[in-house]
Amino acid sequence: MYHFDIAAGSKAELYRELASALDALTADEPDGIANMANVAALIWQYLPDLNWAGFYRAIGGELVLGPFQGKAACIRIPIGKGVCGTAAATAETQLVADVHAFPGHIACDADSAAELVVPIVRDGKVIAVLDLDSPVTGRFDVEDAAGCEALMRVLAARI
Repeated sequence: MYHFDIAAGSKAELYRELASALDALTADEPDGIANMANVAALIWQYLPDLNWAGFYRAIGGELVLGPFQGKAACIRIPIGKGVCGTAAATAETQLVADVHAFPGHIACDADSAAELVVPIVRDGKVIAVLDLDSPVTGRFDVEDAAGCEALMRVLAARI
């Protein structure tokens, strides 16, 4: 059993503590799905104002739903479509303050207002994306993006 004492301090401190917890959760586990499941739960527990936190895996030219926390979600997303597909196609983090203003946004949950999608890259190839949704417009900022990018750099070798 894991118990993490992650304090509510600055965002930078929060992401450092999340990185430490992520490392502890995944360091000795070889199963990528198990690691994604624990990381989705960790993020869900400690990042405020989320209504979805999880992963889509790059399989056969599309994104396929992976472990997550939140409401039932879209199962398959074409690469290049929506926020997740754009992150996968470009290998660049997508920080969207208002999903309704994003061309081609795929609304899996009508309550989502903001989204942060971080590609997970291993050996120069996008293998998955971390997808975070919030019902709060403007919820995510560049500090969230940088913090989640750091988390996914650690996870990339463990899925």
